Amino acid sequence: MGYRVAVVGATGNVGREMFNILEEVKFPVDKMHAIASRKSIGVEVSFGNQILKCEDLEQFDFSTVDIVLMSAGGAISKAWGEKIGAAGPIVIDNSSHFRMDPDVPLVVPEVNPEAVNSIPKNIIANPNCSTAQLVVALKPLHDEAKIKRVVVSTYQSVSGAGKEGMDELWDQTKGVYVLGAPPPKKFTKQIAFNVIPHIDVFLDDGFTKEEWKMTAETQKILDPNIQLVATCVRVPVMVGHSEAVNVEFESPLDEDEAREILRDADGVVVVDKREDGGYITPKEAQGEFPVYVSRIRKDPTVENGLVFWCVSDNLRKGAALNAVQIAQLLHDKGLIKQKTPA
Repeated sequence: MGYRVAVVGATGNVGREMFNILEEVKFPVDKMHAIASRKSIGVEVSFGNQILKCEDLEQFDFSTVDIVLMSAGGAISKAWGEKIGAAGPIVIDNSSHFRMDPDVPLVVPEVNPEAVNSIPKNIIANPNCSTAQLVVALKPLHDEAKIKRVVVSTYQSVSGAGKEGMDELWDQTKGVYVLGAPPPKKFTKQIAFNVIPHIDVFLDDGFTKEEWKMTAETQKILDPNIQLVATCVRVPVMVGHSEAVNVEFESPLDEDEAREILRDADGVVVVDKREDGGYITPKEAQGEFPVYVSRIRKDPTVENGLVFWCVSDNLRKGAALNAVQIAQLLHDKGLIKQKTPA
């Protein structure tokens, strides 16, 4: 018997991808609900062969479902997350609101599956998209040689900013060839044919909140002793985040050992040939599940250092896929309490 599942934020990029992935992995669903804001009531979304009409978040009875996947933004999660969890279902939340709550596990199933053994608020948080792919690649290396320090520069696609970000890149790109690019609305500067070293708000120390998230979340998921500094950059790519990663270890780890460790790691695919095209770009990662690692090489500037390139589909591993993998993990552990049908 399958579960009663609700997807909150059903009309957004990630919400639609959640439906796709739940169908792809054949997650056991008995009844599916598409939940959205009042303005989207009746909007149709697809789940496999079914066409679902969106139901009103404010009127829906969450006590009737077993599990809720949320991707409707931090304000909705703040207003509704704990209410929904208190109604009975386990909530897997894709926003940043609950990530640093000590009573909410922050989970990447390949990295810290044991964290779901305690869910005090019935809420599990999904990490930031750029953090998720990074820790999948770091975990097996950390287990082998213990990471001291990470320096990461991200190249994040516009889909990380939602449909508005994708539309802005599309409209500006077309406009460049006609009457000139329309002025930016979603981003702070023109994104077409440009890169913007600014994601989320600036903090007092000069870092952005996106950069802070990568540090705080990596420490919560992987190891609080890892020192991490990030520079997060928005690039004119529709889907797929890329990262240039510099890692310093406590123990020696050469590039060949790292390559073999990553080849054996869950959720990682190594594509690393030292020739033209012997690496993965966001274009190849789009629509795929794994975190791809390429260009593994020694960092000669520190005693025990490696450098690598890491790419993943941010709508999948960075958001929807990770949420579905958490749901699958809960299923495998028998942690989803099913409601008795009325």
